[in-house]
Amino acid sequence: MRADSRLSRMLHVLIHMDRHEGSTTSDTIALMLRTNPVVVRRTMAGLREHGYVRSEKGHGGGWTLAQPLAAITLLDVYRAVGEPPLFAIGPAEEQPKCLVEQAVNSAVGDVMDEARTLLLGRFGEITLASLAQDFDERCAGVYPFEEIIQ
Repeated sequence: MRADSRLSRMLHVLIHMDRHEGSTTSDTIALMLRTNPVVVRRTMAGLREHGYVRSEKGHGGGWTLAQPLAAITLLDVYRAVGEPPLFAIGPAEEQPKCLVEQAVNSAVGDVMDEARTLLLGRFGEITLASLAQDFDERCAGVYPFEEIIQ
């Protein structure tokens, strides 16, 4: 199963957007993510619907932040990108009447629910501002900012 990187990619984009003055086009974001602008617009639409970004059409248009990074958590972005699967493992469903499969699924399901609750709770505690601060600390005095974003 291929990892779903929408969450980390959008966190990356939002921090870059915070560092740029003005708007950022879907084409620019697509180049950064090595994807298609249509994919960018579709993904950013979820962020717009949740009120984290704005979009302007036409010449000089593009995407801008609608809220400061301190007001947005990882959980907010996770929900805005469609709540992708958190785990690659899960219960089997080949033999639903099998008592062994039922016992295994019960145990696995309970543990997965606990892990999901813990992970999403932690996502809710981490703001994008804290990620941006971590970035700032990592690059302080190491490279000019322009070299890092290329």
